[in-house]
Amino acid sequence: MEESDVYTEDGTVDIHKNPANKKTTGNWKACRFILVNVCCERFAYYGMSKNLVDYLKSRLNQGNATAANNVTNWFGTCYITPLIGAFLADAYLGRYWTIATFVFIYVFGMTLLTLSASVPGLKPGNCNSDTCHPSSDQTAVFFVALYMIALGIGGIEPCVSSFGADQFDENDEAEKLKKSSFFNWFYFSANVGAFVAAIVISWIQMNIGWGWGFGVPTVAMVIAVMFFFSGSRYYRLRRPQGNPLTRIFQVIVAALRKMSVEVPEDESQLFEIADDASNITGSRKLEHTDNLK
Repeated sequence: MEESDVYTEDGTVDIHKNPANKKTTGNWKACRFILVNVCCERFAYYGMSKNLVDYLKSRLNQGNATAANNVTNWFGTCYITPLIGAFLADAYLGRYWTIATFVFIYVFGMTLLTLSASVPGLKPGNCNSDTCHPSSDQTAVFFVALYMIALGIGGIEPCVSSFGADQFDENDEAEKLKKSSFFNWFYFSANVGAFVAAIVISWIQMNIGWGWGFGVPTVAMVIAVMFFFSGSRYYRLRRPQGNPLTRIFQVIVAALRKMSVEVPEDESQLFEIADDASNITGSRKLEHTDNLK
């Protein structure tokens, strides 16, 4: 068999850093673990965050405006931290190892959050039927847990969908078609997890207690981690490509210097080198397109 029939042509490697074998890695055999991971992680995220304002009001004795502001700040942090995860994945760690590192921060934060709502001494004390009066230490533990979760999310959110896409070789027409189907299943899995969490966890928090209300999402996150690592031998890994900021500035400088250069008719002359492969480790040369015109 030709090498192109055995190994991927997009530069991906397996968990042992060997060229990725098409038969034993990637495709749906790898993606099933990623989809379960996504479903459970979204269940955990939406389960613990759905009623945070109510928790801050009833257990941390915060006013409605203060509670809403704190939750908004936390949500904002969850959208900022992916910039950190994306940079680390592209420049240094790669998507697999970035996810593998940050999921432990995520799980630790979820565990600490559950303990802060259920363990005597950590959970808010001096409670009556409507509200509690926590100490400053109890409040601090809660917010440390909350922002550890935000940091954990920062390493997962920018990487997991792209990591799923890495399981399909763009140079293989059959696998290229499957990639579109993967994204359909990816968002379906994420929405299923969010939908179930909105129904089940909200009921648990309101009717059973906050310890269970945070504990069940924590268990879901542990399951997500277990499934993610269970598929390690099937994954295709794209190697980190160096600092992306350097390349961005290189593109800007090159574009400014070559504004008046006439585009050649021969598309092969548009590439930076004559070789088939890109000179960026773990990357490939892009095909020429007129679509951006």
